[in-house]
This record gives sequence, C-alpha cells and structure tokens, in this order.
Amino acid sequence: MGRVRPRYIKSLGEKLLEMYPDRFTDNFDENKKAVAELADIPSKTVRNRVAGYITRLVKRRKAQEKAESTA
Repeated sequence: MGRVRPRYIKSLGEKLLEMYPDRFTDNFDENKKAVAELADIPSKTVRNRVAGYITRLVKRRKAQEKAESTA
C-alpha cells in the first residue's frame, strides 16, 4: 500500500495544474523544476510531493484520453 497524500498537497497540485496545464508533463524532474518556479514552497519535501502528484495526474489524464480514443 502507498502513502496517503494530505489535502494540501492535492489542492496545491490541482490548482497549479489547472492554472498552468501546458507547463507540466509526465516527467517528474521537469515537473519538480516547474513547481519550484511557479509556487513559493520553502520545503523540498513538499515540493517533491506536489510534483509527484502532478506527474501522477498527468499520466492518469493521458491514459484516460488514450482509452477514450481507442474505445
């Protein structure tokens, strides 16, 4: 089982993805740099967790679009 993400990680990730959808990809390292530029997060751990959540959301969105196009 994985870890449960706190609500503040999810809400910040969703807000950033909504405001800047073209800045994020399914690459964690690129997302980590983008989160550092776009949000003022003093903690490296929180920044990485937000970037990881955004990466997961982007991958999920791509998989959903692929499934819809093949169905």
